[in-house]
Amino acid sequence: MSRLAASFVLGYHGCEARVARKIINCEEPLRASDKKYDWLGPGTYFWESDPFRAMEWAQQAKTRGRIETPAVVGAVIDLGNCLDLLNRENIELVRDAHRLFVQEQKRSGLPIPANRSLEGEPERILRFLDRAVIQFLHEIFEVAGEAAFDSVRGLFPEGDELYPGAGFRRRNHIQIAVCNPKLILGLFYPPDYPPAGD
Repeated sequence: MSRLAASFVLGYHGCEARVARKIINCEEPLRASDKKYDWLGPGTYFWESDPFRAMEWAQQAKTRGRIETPAVVGAVIDLGNCLDLLNRENIELVRDAHRLFVQEQKRSGLPIPANRSLEGEPERILRFLDRAVIQFLHEIFEVAGEAAFDSVRGLFPEGDELYPGAGFRRRNHIQIAVCNPKLILGLFYPPDYPPAGD
């Protein structure tokens, strides 16, 4: 949707070191996520311009027992036809999709999902509603025969205030969900984050 910004970005994907090696060696593709709580809908997720945050995510996944050895894969990404939620036009598009989604859910007698926090966490990191609205928008465009979104990009304020009264938060980030894997143009290890043993 948005071609008003630069199309190429560097993104960083946190994962298991063993998987990172297979991805870099073209033995295994990057996997897309399609969980009901994914923040930007289905796609392969990257932290834009932030390998540190990708590693932090992988380390958190290790503490939850989801991976053994944290690693980061860097990617050169063409955002293509991007639903860029840093762009006013696209924000309005998502707001309108939400209104239509709620109408459709009510008409069908279906519940409206809600974003939720994990127990003990202040952030609403389970984005059931946001994911449903973005998926609904994808479906609207598909039914209308419009060009599909290649990627979705959003800014997320997260974490504690950087200092008292700050407008900045400790874990602010831009996240990208790549829907069209053909637009992942190249993969690399970030220099400061090679996998363990390399």
